[in-house]
Amino acid sequence: MRKDFAFLAAAACLLLVGCTTRSISNSGYNAGSRYGATGDYAGELSEFDVLGVDAAGTVTDAEILGALDTKTPVRLARNSRLLLIQSGADFPDNPMQEALSARYTVGPFSGRPRASKDASASYSRSLRLAAARGGYDKILCYWGVLESQRTGKVTKGVSWVPIVGYFVPDETQSMRIRLKAVLIDTATGNWVMLQPDPVTDKQISSIVSRESSDQGLVEKLKEQGYRSLASLLTSGFAD
Repeated sequence: MRKDFAFLAAAACLLLVGCTTRSISNSGYNAGSRYGATGDYAGELSEFDVLGVDAAGTVTDAEILGALDTKTPVRLARNSRLLLIQSGADFPDNPMQEALSARYTVGPFSGRPRASKDASASYSRSLRLAAARGGYDKILCYWGVLESQRTGKVTKGVSWVPIVGYFVPDETQSMRIRLKAVLIDTATGNWVMLQPDPVTDKQISSIVSRESSDQGLVEKLKEQGYRSLASLLTSGFAD
């Protein structure tokens, strides 16, 4: 009996302590596996796509020196028009649009990856042409991941909840959001990379509130992270 109890306790510890990562564009909750691709999520854009880097092409030292000689800082004016792209999503999240719209004119653009990825340079120029035709002088593409770590926690003296033969206590879920973005000048293709500090939060949930607790924490972290990215953009690259 004692050995059986020890085995169950060890199994519970393995189940209750875990870490996983998911995209901000695929941040839903799946009761079966907690997280995983949902809906029509089709993956992420890469920097190669939006920056026009041809990984298979031949680059000369002269081209590198020429790019350095013609490099100009990427700046945002108060009336800049931003073509906004969230990697992996058909539309940028509303809190991100709201955080930027306070200062800039924002136009949402699809961040779904293309079926073919063998012409990154061509895609980048097409993206800049689309921005130019819409009157957007800058392009902002951003990526983000949510990193979760769960640790089981007994919130009362004895608060075990039986689930299909397991015993799962209340949990403390720690989560953080990490974002990065690239700001591209439509006219020249020059760009600058931004990365705000990660934002971390935690919350206790029970088995009956697991999904709502998880998604509430996701939305809270997204809002905080997006405000942080917008603030970094304004303080570091705005005229």
